[in-house]
Amino acid sequence: MTDISLAMVAVRRADRVVLATLGLFAVLLLLVPGQAYDSLGFTPDPLVFIAPFLLASVLIAASVKATGLDAQIAVVFSGRQGPVIFVAALFGALSPFCSCGVVPIIAALLASGVPLAPVMAFWIASPLMDPEMFVLMAPVMGLEFTLAKTLSAFTIGLTAGFATHALTLRRVFANPLKALDGGCGGCAGPGLDHVAAIRWAFWREDQRRARFAAEARATGWFLFKWLTLAFLLESLMVAYVPGQAIAVYLGGDSLWAIPLAVLVGVPAYLNGYAAIPTVSALVDMGMAPGAGLAFMVAGGVTSIPAAMAVFALVRRPVFLWYLGLGLSGSLFVGFTYQAYITL
Repeated sequence: MTDISLAMVAVRRADRVVLATLGLFAVLLLLVPGQAYDSLGFTPDPLVFIAPFLLASVLIAASVKATGLDAQIAVVFSGRQGPVIFVAALFGALSPFCSCGVVPIIAALLASGVPLAPVMAFWIASPLMDPEMFVLMAPVMGLEFTLAKTLSAFTIGLTAGFATHALTLRRVFANPLKALDGGCGGCAGPGLDHVAAIRWAFWREDQRRARFAAEARATGWFLFKWLTLAFLLESLMVAYVPGQAIAVYLGGDSLWAIPLAVLVGVPAYLNGYAAIPTVSALVDMGMAPGAGLAFMVAGGVTSIPAAMAVFALVRRPVFLWYLGLGLSGSLFVGFTYQAYITL
């Protein structure tokens, strides 16, 4: 084979996400070297911030598969969907996982046969609120706003679960997971032919120990490469979408303030913790409180890092449904909260 042919084969075999990340950085270095260095400094910070959450979620997902707990979870979640969806939404609203950290867990649940409806309820609710965020938000945004966001997380998760259940009864969203190269959250690694019982001490068995290692390795790499690209893109949005412009266009009590807040909240994503002082400042500058809530909810549910991980994980109809649920839920809670405070 010629050198050109060998190079083409190498490119085809290379990881497309890694190539996209390196290619984007190369373009920045060539065209705007100052921004390239800024992005290089920005990207590791959010990765370090969410590292504990991602590590916990990866270890949990790998342990679930290695112990055989996934088969038992599938049985429990396959019961009456009403109570299961309710519990999934409630647990999601109280769980400590961010929108990216929850991805390997929902992947493991779907791969083990858990119905999509309760998984979607947990998936949508989880990134919006957790105990630590509640404690941090209450003194900055006020208890009323914080309770409104907590209730929003549960309400959107519950609605998403039941809406998804209604569609799955009509056999929509069959086989929601993609067949992933390299795997993620249960899609790769040596498998157990049959799990008859849970083995909590999975490290005592070679096959289970190998499955844990393969699962953790595949899931960790999957998240790391996608999140690196996502946070690189986020650095560009932070640089080119100024906060002052957001305040100007989302200020006041215009009818369009809340829909615009939802549309801006997705590309101008801030993680749930960083959004607290930002939205507080924007509300002080004139942003409608309902628009502020919609902005935070839209950015949390459909954040760019999480959306990219979801896009790589599930089939396109499920991904579009996930986006639709997040955007429509953000509009609903924004208008509802704004109507409540203006009574």
